[in-house]
Amino acid sequence: MPSFNSSMPAPGSASPVPAARANPFAPRRGGARRAESAVRWVFRLATYFILACGLYIFGDIIVKGLPTVARGFQTTESFPYFTNTFLARPPETLHVFEHDGEKREMGDAAFRAFREAEAAKASAAGEPAPRFDTSSYAYASGGILPNIVGTVLLVLGSMSIALVVGVSAAVYLGEYARDTALVRFIRLAILNLAGVPSIVYGLFGVGLFVVFLGWGTSLLAGWFTLAFMVLPVIITASEEALRSVPKGFREASLALGATKWQTIRTNVLPYALPGILTSSILGVARVAGETAPIMFTAAFAVSDRLPWQVEKWSDFFFQGVMALPYHIYVVSSKIPQNEYTERVQYGTAFVFLAIVALIAATSIVLRNKLRGRYRW
Repeated sequence: MPSFNSSMPAPGSASPVPAARANPFAPRRGGARRAESAVRWVFRLATYFILACGLYIFGDIIVKGLPTVARGFQTTESFPYFTNTFLARPPETLHVFEHDGEKREMGDAAFRAFREAEAAKASAAGEPAPRFDTSSYAYASGGILPNIVGTVLLVLGSMSIALVVGVSAAVYLGEYARDTALVRFIRLAILNLAGVPSIVYGLFGVGLFVVFLGWGTSLLAGWFTLAFMVLPVIITASEEALRSVPKGFREASLALGATKWQTIRTNVLPYALPGILTSSILGVARVAGETAPIMFTAAFAVSDRLPWQVEKWSDFFFQGVMALPYHIYVVSSKIPQNEYTERVQYGTAFVFLAIVALIAATSIVLRNKLRGRYRW
């Protein structure tokens, strides 16, 4: 009967392997590994810091702006039995005064009606009209309905123009144009235009649309100025989206006898739409947040009517509008600051972020649906 040495492994058991030789490909600890780990943590902390700053800014706007919007809800006697004065009324001057030992805050329209009612009561009683020692604060009462309407019109109009012109230019550069020195120069010029400050586009809009073409400070001038501002982003992103479509789609369509345009329209553009919508999301975020271009070409600080309240339909395009970013600029820097204007600032910023998020979310949902429909 064979005997086994106690130092030898038993049959069927694995031979002991030194720990250092367990995995010859395992990374070895050293100075380079420690430096790489430190760099990774620097990048991670920088990312967390940026996220924390963004959360703080958005959180501050939500915490201070949401009460302003919520305070505007009121019940009504007719359908829909509620309204929001902050969202459904134009900006007004706030009057703060004391009456019968009570501090009151009223907008300009309500204060005028209240003063007339008190004067009528005093006249009926044979007494002189009462005088109110009021403190007035501009833009601190009412709401932002004209600003919301103007912002939505500016975004929708400018993005419609920019998408039509931008996608057309991208189709030409990506599908029809040859790789010549002129085309490469045009692409370089488009990339450079993406970095031009927005105030330069505002001055360009003043010179071309407001003065030279005679459109004045109008919705149409604002549309074209903002559209030209986002054109470089839309052209570049749309051209990249067209390039991402496989060449086999084009070759198969052409082999079956389709023309160049039929191939682009049926086999290239539908599959590039998700990427084009991505560029539109970036364009919406920039168009909605710009102040300088609309301040020069389209925005009014105060307007006593909504854009559709015009005598002729052609006047709709040649009138200025109020806009949320310009309203925030005016309330924050052009009038005396106080507790009443502060809540208007944060309430306007909250509504502005909500509108931009809603438009961007709509584009994202549409993009995801198109991605699910057109796959290769």
